[in-house]
This record gives sequence, structure tokens and C-alpha cells, in this order.
Amino acid sequence: MIALASIAIGAGVGLGVLLVVQGIRGRNILGPSNDVSIADAATYLPWVAGAMIAALVVLSVTGWPVAAIAAMTGVGSVAIRRSRASDNHNTVARTEAIASWTEMIRDNMAGAAGLEQALMAASQVAPAAIRPEVRRFSRRLDDQPLAEALALLGEELDHPSADLVVAALSNAARMETRDLGGLLGRLADSIRGDVRMRLRVEVGRARIRTSARIVMAVTVLTALFIFVFSRELLAVYDSPAGQAWLVMVLGVFVLGAWLLDRFSQIDMPERFTARRVQNGRAQ
Repeated sequence: MIALASIAIGAGVGLGVLLVVQGIRGRNILGPSNDVSIADAATYLPWVAGAMIAALVVLSVTGWPVAAIAAMTGVGSVAIRRSRASDNHNTVARTEAIASWTEMIRDNMAGAAGLEQALMAASQVAPAAIRPEVRRFSRRLDDQPLAEALALLGEELDHPSADLVVAALSNAARMETRDLGGLLGRLADSIRGDVRMRLRVEVGRARIRTSARIVMAVTVLTALFIFVFSRELLAVYDSPAGQAWLVMVLGVFVLGAWLLDRFSQIDMPERFTARRVQNGRAQ
């Protein structure tokens, strides 16, 4: 019965880890608009299974429920960290792609092509990170005005740097613009500067994360060494009071890890188009 109860608790906590991961990624978990694909579920199921197995192994070896929960949380934190690293990489790739696409439009216009022709030509060789959205935009140009197609493109790209480019192109489509090529070039340089800044910040914070991993690894290995060779030193944690103290000890580590992760995040600026709509100035 105890084993079955442990498995049930592990399954519930594992499901909770999956929901937390998807929530952090900004995915809609429930409802008809759920966008969690089968591939996403397949990606996280091994982590959920690994978290459950780790919790059961730790519980069977130590008999400490708090340590079992800590083991499950540790596996879940690795999954979250990998997910965020992938998201950060995708964000940098999309930002770089927007800068390259902007330069393509500028270069096509320099070749005496009109704005719409330049956009069509750039869509055929758009960078891979934004290629699906840009090619859908080029197909919409067959039956939509340029300004409306650009507005939909900005919504699909959902990126503050793309909003600036789309705003410049939309203004050029509505009225005469004397130096659109120069403006696009300056926007591309600014976007690339943002990419370089993010990469420099990420390199500096990677050193801090490496130091934190070393501290955690040494702590875990020390605890394992004491458990194997001097089990009597840890006998105090077998009691309910010992488990309560263990909660406090692990809570300090969890709080420190959460603060480190929270301060290492680079928040994207508010979208330019979204801000205009929110303030009621969108046309």
C-alpha cells in the first residue's frame, strides 16, 4: 500500500511538474485553444518519468519523503532550465533573422525595386527562423492591401523588433518615404546591437550558473558520501522533526536557485504595436 501510495503521489507531482513547465513556457494547458502538441508532450514525458523514478529511488533508499520530493523537483528544474535555454536560443535566432530580413528588403529596394516587389523578393530567401511567417505574408499580398498584410505579419512575428520594421514599412506603404532604405539599415543595425548585447549578457551569466552548479554538485556529493560512509550522522533526519529541518535546509537552496534563475532572465520589451493598441492610438 505504501508503494502504491508513493507511485500515486509521484504521478501527481510529475503531472504538476509538466504543467509548471508548460505554464512557464506560456502554453495554454486547458481549454479548446490548447496548443500543446503531441511532440511537446513526447518531449516532456521522459522528464516526468525520470522525476517519478528519481523520487521513488530516493524514497526507497533514504525513507525521507522530503528528499524524494527534492529529487523530483531537481529533475523538473533541469527540464525547465533546458526549456528556457531553448527559448532563449530561439529568441536570439528570430531577432537575428528579423535584422537579416530587414537588410534584404533594403538591398532589394536599392536595386530599383518598388516596396512590394522588394518584399516579395525578400520573402523567397527569408531566414529560416521567420520563413513561415514571411512566406504566408507574401501569399496574402495576392488578395490583401499591403498595409493589412503587414499588420498581420507583425501579429504573427510577435516580436518588438519586428513591430518597428513593420511600422516603418506600413508608413512607407501609406505615404511617400524619402529614405526608407536608410531607415531600414539603421533599424537592422539597432536590432543586431540588441542581439550582441544579449549574447554578451548570456556569456557573463553562464559563468555564474556554472559556479552555482558546482556548489550544488559538491553539496549533493558530500551528502551522498556522508549517507554511505557515516549514516549515523544523518539519523536525526529520520524523525518528523528532522524532516521539518530538512525542509528548511532545502528551502534555502530552492530559494537561492529561484532567485538566480529569476535574475538571469532578460525580459523582452513591450511590443510597439501592442502598446499603441492598448493606449487606443492604433489606426
